Amino acid sequence: MNLFSKGDMMQNEEDNTHQLLPLDRFSGSLSTRVHLVLKDAILSLVYKPGEILRKNEICATLGVSRSPVSEAVTKLATEGLVDVVPQAGTFVSRFSMVDIREGAFLREALEVAAAERVALTITEPQIVLLRRNLRMQEALVADGDIEGFLQIDADMHNLIMSFTGFKRLTMLADSTWTQVSRARHLHMPTPGRMQASIKEHAAIVAAIIAGDPVTAKEATRNHVRSLIEYIEPLEVERPELFKSR
Repeated sequence: MNLFSKGDMMQNEEDNTHQLLPLDRFSGSLSTRVHLVLKDAILSLVYKPGEILRKNEICATLGVSRSPVSEAVTKLATEGLVDVVPQAGTFVSRFSMVDIREGAFLREALEVAAAERVALTITEPQIVLLRRNLRMQEALVADGDIEGFLQIDADMHNLIMSFTGFKRLTMLADSTWTQVSRARHLHMPTPGRMQASIKEHAAIVAAIIAGDPVTAKEATRNHVRSLIEYIEPLEVERPELFKSR
């Protein structure tokens, strides 16, 4: 079944300019860097759900040939971020509440376990890093910098997981979080959401610093679950961005 209507394609034809990050912001092979540029654009909603990806435009913007772009698109498809529709083109995947709920479920399991462990092993240098991160969050909220806040937010979660000492944990958690991360860019502009996030983060950090694994687990669980509570109404409010059930 084709998820994209003729109207979708016509609407996408109207806007063919996108602000993409430069390739030198990333490392790796050319196709890897193109993939990371496009992935960032999809996760940050530069490319909207349902929007067509034009390879010619991407090639011109990034100054590359079609080969690395095609390789990047193939990888994006395996990650569930684009849908390649025969005879129509490549489209940014619409949100799927099934995938979002699954990602949140898996991330909750990992983060709750990490918070519990770190609350029992936290060191003074690690405490300094967490407190510094919270101060940066507060500054970004005061500035109304949503994208900056989302990055520092992600950094805080990655710090906690890195403090477990398990080297693959952060990579595993990121792989489960892709669809939720993209949806967060949609709901974070909701009035009061950034402020609520900081309170939730502060509760997690306070429990970890206090060496209280039970409270750290509960605060982390509440934080992850609150994301779904914010995202679910968007399926009703913005149905054009979501896959049909």
